[in-house]
Amino acid sequence: MTDLTALYTWTCSRCNDQTQGFEMRSLIVDVENCLQAFVGVAHNLNSIVVAIRGTQENSVQNWIKDLIWKQLDLSYPNMPNAKVHSGFFSSYNNTILRLAITSAVRKARKSYGNINVIVTGHSMGGAMASFCALDLAMKLGSDSVQLMTFGQPRVGNAAFASYFSKYVPNTIRVTHGHDIVPHLPPYFSFLPQLTFHHFPREVWIHDSKGNTTEQICDDSGEDSKCCRCVSMFSLSIQDHFTYLGVDMEADDWSTCRIIGAQSVQKFRKELTSSIIMTMHNVDVSIVDPSVQTDLNSFR
Repeated sequence: MTDLTALYTWTCSRCNDQTQGFEMRSLIVDVENCLQAFVGVAHNLNSIVVAIRGTQENSVQNWIKDLIWKQLDLSYPNMPNAKVHSGFFSSYNNTILRLAITSAVRKARKSYGNINVIVTGHSMGGAMASFCALDLAMKLGSDSVQLMTFGQPRVGNAAFASYFSKYVPNTIRVTHGHDIVPHLPPYFSFLPQLTFHHFPREVWIHDSKGNTTEQICDDSGEDSKCCRCVSMFSLSIQDHFTYLGVDMEADDWSTCRIIGAQSVQKFRKELTSSIIMTMHNVDVSIVDPSVQTDLNSFR
C-alpha cells in the first residue's frame, strides 16, 4: 500500500475485505532500502501477524535476472556449512526490519500473552520473512512461530534448509502454477550440497484438468512432482502476481523511492493530526536517506 495513512488506520480496501478486526500494532518503513512491513494482532487467529512487502512490479524483471546468476555468498551465523543469499539476509538483518519487528512482537506478547506468531510475505518479502521467522523461532521457540510465504525464491543451501526445517517446522511455502520466482536462484540436482535449496514444505497450487489443485509436496523441499516439474520454457512472471485469487501487485507502479518519499511526507503531516493520534496507538518506525525518525516520539 502506498497510502501509509490507510495502512496505519487499517482502512484500505484490502484491509477491510477479509481481514476485518485486525489490530495494527507497528508500521515499519525503510525508504532507503525500499522496505515496508507491519505487525499486528489477528484476534480470530489469536496470533501476532508479521507481514513484509515484496518486490515492486516495475523491478521484478531486473530482479529475476539478478537471481539467475546469484551465488551463495554468506555463511549463516552459528550454523556450520549453512550458506545463504546475502542480499535477502542483509535486507532483514542489517536494516530497520529486524529491530522494529522483534520489538513489536515483544510488545504485542506483553499485551496479549505468549500467543503464536505468523510471519508472511510474497516474493522478496517471503525471502525476508523466512529469515524473520527463523530469528523469532530461535528467540521464542519453534512451537511459537509459523511461516507462510507466497512465490518465495530460494534463500540458502541444503545445509541451511535442514537447519531451517528443524527450527521452523511449521512452514508452508505456497507456489502457484508456472511462477518463475520459486525456481530461482537455480537448484542443480547434480550439485545438491553446493547450490540453493528450498526448505519444506511446499504447497503447489495449479490447474489440473480444469480444476484447481492444492498439492502438498514431500519434505525434501525440492519435490520433483511439484512446481519443479514445470518446464523452464513455460515459466511465467504473470503467475507470480496472483495467489489464491488475490492480486499481489502494489497499488502504484511508480519507483519505490518516489512512493516512499511522497507517502512518508504525506503520512508525517497526517500523523500529527490530533484526530488520527487520538484514534490509533500504533508504533511507527521510518528510515529515509536523510532523516532517521522513530515516530513514537510523537506520542
